[in-house]
Amino acid sequence: MRSTTLLALLALVLLYLVSGALVFRALEQPHEQQAQRELGEVREKFLRAHPCVSDQELGLLIKEVADALGGGADPETNSTSNSSHSAWDLGSAFFFSGTIITTIGYGNVALHTDAGRLFCIFYALVGIPLFGILLAGVGDRLGSSLRRGIGHIEAIFLKWHVPPELVRVLSAMLFLLVGCLLFVLTPTFVFCYMEDWSKLEAIYFVIVTLTTVGFGDYVAGADPRQDSPAYQPLVWFWILLGLAYFASVLTTIGNWLRVVSRRTRAEVGAQGWQYVCALWCKCAVP
Repeated sequence: MRSTTLLALLALVLLYLVSGALVFRALEQPHEQQAQRELGEVREKFLRAHPCVSDQELGLLIKEVADALGGGADPETNSTSNSSHSAWDLGSAFFFSGTIITTIGYGNVALHTDAGRLFCIFYALVGIPLFGILLAGVGDRLGSSLRRGIGHIEAIFLKWHVPPELVRVLSAMLFLLVGCLLFVLTPTFVFCYMEDWSKLEAIYFVIVTLTTVGFGDYVAGADPRQDSPAYQPLVWFWILLGLAYFASVLTTIGNWLRVVSRRTRAEVGAQGWQYVCALWCKCAVP
């Protein structure tokens, strides 16, 4: 890539980042300020109702509660209740391990022990490349299966004497449609039902997950009411297939661009030789 092209691309990305920052600030900052005002009002109301509690003591309690919530504690249970839900039961721990090697890293559950953090370093260094190899293999097999199925449909179109160029466009659109139906739309309705999310919340979680952004504000299975031990492992297998599908889409696009680029270079080269030959003939003929 030439230096001018690289600088232009860098400028475009920086412009994209700045515009995104401005939009997100305009959309989210008023909500943050409103939440801060509401917290202040609740704090003042509590202090008026309980004059024996000082402002410093309440602030310390709020900080300890926030730290406990960050450590995975459930505010709806107390120390004497027996809750079956845990952030570190086998299903949740499997899901957490999966978010490490997929590089999603939701952040709703974090490590708080030095031993856990040390193990995570080596676990990620080994697991991420291993998952990358698995993802490439699953993506290749999944893409081949989808393309094989779509190839049968292409044969039907060709029998109907549909132009080959149109058949290629239709097959590409069908490939994208089937993948979106299987890995985006269907999971969206499943999460609406299982998590009691709105359609916007569910599709937001799906896209944020499959793009490996993983904010962690919405995480499947994080609700204590969702106590099925197999639920989060099944969600991880959906993530594997969804990431593999998107990888196969990117691979297909890359192959198509290479073919187009190769054909373009060949055509430009042929035209160049024709131009040189024409000039030579013009100069050679008196």
